[in-house]
Amino acid sequence: MTAPGPLRIGNASGFYGDRFDAVREMLTGGPLDVLTGDYLAELTMLILGRSRLKDPGKGYATTFLRQLEEGLGLAHERGVKIVTNAGGLNPAGLADAVRKLAARVGVPVAVAHVEGDSLPVPDGFLTANAYLGGSGIAACLRAGADIVVTGRVTDAALVTGPAAAHFGWGPDDLDALAGAVVAGHVLECGTQATGGNYAFFSTHDIRRPGFPLAEIHADGSSVITKHDGTGGVVDLSTVTAQLLYETGGARYAGPDVTARLDTVRLTPDGPDRVRIDGVRGEAPPPTLKAGLTRLGGWRNEVVFVLTGLDIEAKARLVEAQFEDALERGGARRPEEVRWELVRTNRDDADTEERASALLRLVVRDRDADAVGRAVSGAAVELALGSYPGFHVTAPPGKGAPYGVFEAVHLPAEGVEHTAVLPEGGREVLEPPVRTRLLEELDEPPLPDPYPSGPTRRAPLGLVAGARSGDKGGDANVGVWVRDDDAWRWLAHELTVARFRELLPETVELTVVRHVLPNLRALNFTVHGLLGEGVAAQARFDPQAKAVGEWLRSRWLPIPVALLEAVPVPEVSA
Repeated sequence: MTAPGPLRIGNASGFYGDRFDAVREMLTGGPLDVLTGDYLAELTMLILGRSRLKDPGKGYATTFLRQLEEGLGLAHERGVKIVTNAGGLNPAGLADAVRKLAARVGVPVAVAHVEGDSLPVPDGFLTANAYLGGSGIAACLRAGADIVVTGRVTDAALVTGPAAAHFGWGPDDLDALAGAVVAGHVLECGTQATGGNYAFFSTHDIRRPGFPLAEIHADGSSVITKHDGTGGVVDLSTVTAQLLYETGGARYAGPDVTARLDTVRLTPDGPDRVRIDGVRGEAPPPTLKAGLTRLGGWRNEVVFVLTGLDIEAKARLVEAQFEDALERGGARRPEEVRWELVRTNRDDADTEERASALLRLVVRDRDADAVGRAVSGAAVELALGSYPGFHVTAPPGKGAPYGVFEAVHLPAEGVEHTAVLPEGGREVLEPPVRTRLLEELDEPPLPDPYPSGPTRRAPLGLVAGARSGDKGGDANVGVWVRDDDAWRWLAHELTVARFRELLPETVELTVVRHVLPNLRALNFTVHGLLGEGVAAQARFDPQAKAVGEWLRSRWLPIPVALLEAVPVPEVSA
């Protein structure tokens, strides 16, 4: 029998709120077999949970339905399957809504959905969902579904499911599944694979990057590319950046397979084409990750603007006055009071804004009253009796709830992963028989050190790219270089100690370094940098999106030979 040809899988959404026109662009921009959309993130589950409290019939990404108004007919005309996790907390509800939409616009489609991720919600929590794999999606597609709606699945499952259905892979096809996981991880964040959030963005036109697609082959290898004529770029560096995003060590575990990121091989395959092959897979762990969200308490924020001279003294004055006002008002001090002075001001500035610094006050407490009127009133009452030029960026409010995401692991056999097929039948997917406990690998051998020689202090980002993100309360910072000489230097220079030196906020935290020689990359996990996670808003960059860029901006001694090809700014005093 002839092996099936390559499967072209595209992505049209990397998060809930991504570019609305992407569905139409992907369906009309070139040939495609499957179109995926990732709408879920840790914060999104909390948002959908609150939506479901207001209307039990909701709890899914309503934007997806609006995108289908036009996209449904286009997909039907072109024979493109659609697979999405937009079902959120209510995949059955979204599947029914898609059927009603299809009937209204006159497009015959077979709709299926995947359920079983929803878990009993513990007391005090809002949502509880297991991360399912791609086998339920594959079952729906094998049963003839044109559209598959899921709840919480791993991001890569949107790719492994269609690939398994197309090529007939079973649970023992570990290398092929691992290759699809890697391709899925590259696609899952949309335009981050085509030049978005890219360290070396100035070398390309990324005003409107196209969304990525993967040509997946029967052995699990793939080519990452994009539709012809779309913006952005696909090259070794953009794909490497996305491979490092929100990952940790060499073993990248999921419900279908554990992919070995240390085996990934990237090679150019023509303009805007990068081939991924060599990926090895291991049996998945016996447990599934589950995410729980809850309301953690209440927070409020006031940003004071300090202009001109005596910035530090003005900050000290308003802090002392605010604390005194709280005490005199008889209010209980919030459990967490945090001040941060951001020196955006310049001396002898030619505009008022450039002459101003920002003093940010954030308060958090389990009691809404503790961060509400007591805080906003204490701030407002200072208006005529504080530092000269007193004003704030916005009137203080009454506070708002914040959320907390927690990750736990539970036995896979305790979750009933179910495909609800187009004709209404139900297929329960058994967990993998072969499993393997997840263990860290020994650090691989490092390359020979870069030869000693003259150095110059310069920003790390002149020779290295980085991309960072969040996993609960932890931050991930991936750093990579583009040639072997730079790798010989980076692998020995950017130790955990140097990392902590460059990013002082991490000094008291646990930092773990992972080495990925095939990618010329280091991946750092910073445990606890984000407190209770993005929904808690404990940090001004709550998803650690810019930690990598902060690292790249830090100065250190770099071999002059590595800097010869790039402009080096003058060392500031």
